[in-house]
Amino acid sequence: MSVIETERLTKSYGSARGIEEVTITVEAGEVFGFLGPNGAGKTTTIRTLLDLLHPTSGSARIFGLDSRRESVAIRARLGNLPGDFGYGKGASGREALSLLARLRGMEGIGRAEALAKRFRANLDRPLGELSRGNRQKVGLILATFHEPELLILDEPTSGLDPLMQEEFLTLVGEERERGCAVFISSHELDEVERVCDRVGIVRAGRLIAVERIADLLGKAKRRVRLELAEQTDLAELKGLPGVGELKVEGQRASFLIGGDLDQAIKAIAGHRITDIEIAHPTLEEVFLGYYEEGAGG
Repeated sequence: MSVIETERLTKSYGSARGIEEVTITVEAGEVFGFLGPNGAGKTTTIRTLLDLLHPTSGSARIFGLDSRRESVAIRARLGNLPGDFGYGKGASGREALSLLARLRGMEGIGRAEALAKRFRANLDRPLGELSRGNRQKVGLILATFHEPELLILDEPTSGLDPLMQEEFLTLVGEERERGCAVFISSHELDEVERVCDRVGIVRAGRLIAVERIADLLGKAKRRVRLELAEQTDLAELKGLPGVGELKVEGQRASFLIGGDLDQAIKAIAGHRITDIEIAHPTLEEVFLGYYEEGAGG
């Protein structure tokens, strides 16, 4: 059974942008990245999943339960870090943890102390006295201290320094290993590429792609750069399927290649090559490609 399952989930705000017919599934032990710029519909999707917003049409199920009718049972089993995390400014992280633990029927505050040590978080100062990054650390602890079955994290590394971002990525890997499903909404493409199994790309409220990271990168074009022993026009490459943007300047050449490299490599095999570099695309390049296609269309 999928941990998250939506079917044509739609939330309309009249003339304002919401989300349209979003269909996704997230499995136990999977880290799913939900990508898009600000205003694309990521937070609206999360709020609709959590029944903080009511869908205009379509459906969402979490743990096989209806997200509207059974939202209380769902929330007992998940951890959530909203993008605009906040709590009473006069309360400390420890007080917030104690309240949430009581509401969950827990004795004590679970693994919160160990997480606080890892993230160098101060649980005893009032949240209103903490910096943005230090409040975010407490928010991560509040979302994960009870070892939930599902984590929903909206821009989780916002405000964190690079060292704490690395610690967060390590924690996400550990959560995956114990079978927790992790849904990360983010525009930090580097961290998504490193930790996610699959990604969904959302543009203007619509889901335009859902793919495994490896498959998504594999479909993108690679940049090939050559150093040749002698000057040539590399006419063999012209017209080959997937080859584009061929540039030859003296003994240097470069081109883009999509799909299988085999034909291109065979085409240049008759030349003496002194150096070759094949640059694989980053997730950011793939992501921007989707948005450029949308803008052009």
